Amino acid sequence: MTFSFSEISGRKPLFMAVYTVVFAGIIFSALFVLSSFRAVTPPSFDEVSKFPRSRSKLPAMDRPNSPTPLSNPTNRLEKQIWDAPAFGSKMPPSETFRLTKNLVEQRVKDNVIIVTFGNYAFMDFILTWVKHLTDLNVTNLLVGAMDDKLMEELYWKGIPVFDMGSHMKTHDVGWGSREFHKMGREKVFLINSILPFGYELLMCDTDMVWLKNPLPYFARFPEADVLTSSDHLVPTVSDDRLELWKEAGSAYNIGIFHWRPTNASLELAKKWRDLLITDDSIWDQNAFNDLLRAKQGPSFGNDGLFYAFNGYFKLGILPTSIFCSGHTYFVQRVAEQLNLKPYAVHTTFQYAGTPGKRHRLREGMLFYDPPEYYNSTGGFLSFKPSIPKSMLFNGKHDITNHFLLVNYQIKQVRTALAVALLLNRTLVMPPIWCRLDRLWYPHPGILPGTLTKQPFICPMDHVFEVNHMLDELPEAEFGQMIDFREYSFLENPLLPKKVKESWISVELCEETSASCNSNKADAINFPKNSSEEKFIQVFSLYKDIKVIQFSSMENVFQGFTDKDKETKFRKRVKRYTGIWCCVENHIPGHIYYDIYWDEKAGWKPNPPEKREDDHTPL
Repeated sequence: MTFSFSEISGRKPLFMAVYTVVFAGIIFSALFVLSSFRAVTPPSFDEVSKFPRSRSKLPAMDRPNSPTPLSNPTNRLEKQIWDAPAFGSKMPPSETFRLTKNLVEQRVKDNVIIVTFGNYAFMDFILTWVKHLTDLNVTNLLVGAMDDKLMEELYWKGIPVFDMGSHMKTHDVGWGSREFHKMGREKVFLINSILPFGYELLMCDTDMVWLKNPLPYFARFPEADVLTSSDHLVPTVSDDRLELWKEAGSAYNIGIFHWRPTNASLELAKKWRDLLITDDSIWDQNAFNDLLRAKQGPSFGNDGLFYAFNGYFKLGILPTSIFCSGHTYFVQRVAEQLNLKPYAVHTTFQYAGTPGKRHRLREGMLFYDPPEYYNSTGGFLSFKPSIPKSMLFNGKHDITNHFLLVNYQIKQVRTALAVALLLNRTLVMPPIWCRLDRLWYPHPGILPGTLTKQPFICPMDHVFEVNHMLDELPEAEFGQMIDFREYSFLENPLLPKKVKESWISVELCEETSASCNSNKADAINFPKNSSEEKFIQVFSLYKDIKVIQFSSMENVFQGFTDKDKETKFRKRVKRYTGIWCCVENHIPGHIYYDIYWDEKAGWKPNPPEKREDDHTPL
């Protein structure tokens, strides 16, 4: 805005206004400078998510204010985590991000460094990983950036980061791809780079979170060269001891393992690296297992350690009840059953790629999303699932009864998706109850020896294709995308107060009943089998309400009036359901969930007889 200062004489009010503005600016600036000397409280994750992204590339008017640094150290790694660089500062030279002993030394505590790494596609996982550790007051951590974009983003958020020099692509590379295997090899190279510095190394994948400070636990086993997590599903101990190595024969999982810089571990790391260099077809985890299993036993001492690899290498298997896989945490809930508190959760044993990992952590309320995730523009739609007790408990826990239970819920979800589309709301998924587990291979329904209860709330990716539900499909062919949230969403402590307090309940009623015409301030009655027009007419009055919760989704909607919308809806949601795997003694053993199962007379949960019939429902 500009001011005309012509004919200033005689305009004292204007002069006073100008001086007042200038004086106020001076006072404000002084207060701002003084505030920089105050101690800064570590920011909440909501605040962290608002930090500038690639600040050097943002125009000045788009740059939000950053927290004032606690100090102005000569080295960026001496700053507190989440202490973002000062507003207006420049990105340091690239050489300052190189991995050196001096760089690691500045983050080490009690001779331990905790490291994860990834590319930009895992940015939100990395922020979640760091946030969990800093909430536990664990700060001796470093993040390896496999691309420049991630390195810049983490730097501007105050995360101690180093350049791995990997020159990886910034998108999700996908499990099993060539880039995925390259990422695994980079982990092995990284271990070989850090161990010679002489520090203990806790190496972690980014798709896991820490729930409890693990360092005191690792300190209980000072003789161990390596303590590794495991894919074993049957707990061999009921407390926090290491697994009984003779009984825990499943693959060692390299998503979480603790290394000491001993001669034995240095030898293992080198042989592991050399093996991967000579044959790029080998999966890094398989190579790790092969090396360690070349020679096993006997036990070392009485605390669960045993000899492996070269005969003098000492290994321990972390208890899967508290260093949890995606199965022991989300399916069996072993720690809960044994009254133990988990240290870690790794999102293994899931079926929807990276989106599935993200959703698993959200279901467990372990993932940190930005504020907008918890306050969708159009508001949310939820419902109370209705399941007959007989479907949960009567009869055998077999394939027939499992599908009877799951299909009953799928039909309700299908209706809820249609209502969410009509009202342009985000659907809060209900918990899905299952009788049988899902795995990649034939099994009897529940693996013998596991602690899986029947029935159990199964992860959403056991039934629904979470990754396909998030696919960006052309609206001309598939209609509008239907956003969704995890079943625990409305109980999440991160849900803002304005969402929690903007809520209305919807009770279904018979249209001819007197109760159908009476409403309350926080509850309305709504007729069963309502039309598309009726939904829009009634709920347009509540468009500013954040959460609309239906008492049921049974017989609530009579179907689309707009046939084009219905066609597109059907085409979209047919992609949403997955498979149950797998029937024993039958190849192929898949049984496909069908979101329109009830429209197919005589539908039964049978696997296909021929391989050419092994495909999603038409």
